[in-house]
Amino acid sequence: MNQMTQDTAADRSRPLERDETTNLISSDKVDGTTVYATDGEKIGHVDHLMIGKRSGRVEYAVMSFGGFLGLGESYHPIPWDALDYDEDKDGYVVAIDKSKLEDAPYYMKGAAPPFDAQYGSQVFGYYGVIY
Repeated sequence: MNQMTQDTAADRSRPLERDETTNLISSDKVDGTTVYATDGEKIGHVDHLMIGKRSGRVEYAVMSFGGFLGLGESYHPIPWDALDYDEDKDGYVVAIDKSKLEDAPYYMKGAAPPFDAQYGSQVFGYYGVIY
């Protein structure tokens, strides 16, 4: 193994010293982050992210909404570009109110959609984001 390969391997074995920079954030810090409507009402939290396998781009933040102790919870894919991070709230804001969210595309646990182009077009269109 040459020196460059050894240095690269060593860098990968060290834990990350930072999980957030000015422009980047680790996915583990996004999971669980509160999502707010523009009126300031808490409407859910980020359950997980959907990332393009080829592009490496975050396509959706899937928000958990409603339910109690995981029962009756619904999952709402929100286009990543529809979310704005608000430092004062320490959470994401989506330009939608809670009543309109009830009509947004969603799925229940264990019944994830295909996340194909047709579904993507429906979700992005609902939030007014170009697909």
